[in-house]
Amino acid sequence: MNGAASRENLLIVGSLAFDSVETPSGRADMAMGGSASFASIAASYFASPLVVGVVGEDFEDRHIGKFRDHGIDVRGIERVPGKTFHWRGRYHENFKERDTLETALNVFETFDPVIPDAYRSASFVFLANIDPDLQLKVLDQTSDARVVAMDTMNFWIETARESLEKVLRRVDIVFMNDEEALQLTGDWTVLGAARKILAMGPKYVVIKRGEYGALLFGPDLTLFVPAVLLADVVDPTGAGDTFAGGFLGQLSLRGSLDRAHLAEALISGTVMASFSVEAFSVDGICSLGAEKLNSRRSGLEDMIRLR
Repeated sequence: MNGAASRENLLIVGSLAFDSVETPSGRADMAMGGSASFASIAASYFASPLVVGVVGEDFEDRHIGKFRDHGIDVRGIERVPGKTFHWRGRYHENFKERDTLETALNVFETFDPVIPDAYRSASFVFLANIDPDLQLKVLDQTSDARVVAMDTMNFWIETARESLEKVLRRVDIVFMNDEEALQLTGDWTVLGAARKILAMGPKYVVIKRGEYGALLFGPDLTLFVPAVLLADVVDPTGAGDTFAGGFLGQLSLRGSLDRAHLAEALISGTVMASFSVEAFSVDGICSLGAEKLNSRRSGLEDMIRLR
């Protein structure tokens, strides 16, 4: 999408998993998933991702090959005896609600991220949705990063708040959905929640609102990008991780956190997430050419251009 700029390394630490998903559009069994999978493939269209995660013996070479096909550095993926993290869920008719039917952590239960020496100088670091204590371990190993971003979820807000707040004090950007932001702060409005989160330490807060788009808040800065309008949705699993990967990939491509580049990143994250929901697993973001990406990006920009 922005071919001439030089690429910076983006370190992504998160889960690598298999998802078994039922939606009103169909189902997929033991499909490739996990926060690091979606984020790294999305980011690969802009950056040079480095992935750290753990998989079991059932995570085959063909799965690793999907990363390699996108130029993703897989030296940080550890394969250990046992089975890969597996999540099974069912979405309701409105796609907004889902039921978790099974969560088998398997080898992910003992994941203890060790960042390879070759990765520790990465300029951008994304702490995908994992235990905040593990995020802190990664931060201690990547102290030279120029920009650090994190994601989290309601489970960690409920069960590991103290550690989560420690991470928030050490990152530049935090991604949350609107429900998580309200839960964390106890506020009733997105604006009020964003202000309280900014006071906890991060420079910028990105609040994902699904089909209602995404908001970015910072010092004297508020940006909004609507979601891409889609006629059909197949599977929303991983859309938030894809958004974060696209956002950070674009931001690392530019290397600056000024208004224009943050807005550009917000658009790129939104565009990547729109492709993600059009297929099961990572299939929606695995074969995107420049023409397809630029066309959807242009359509979104035209929709929000007022003059």
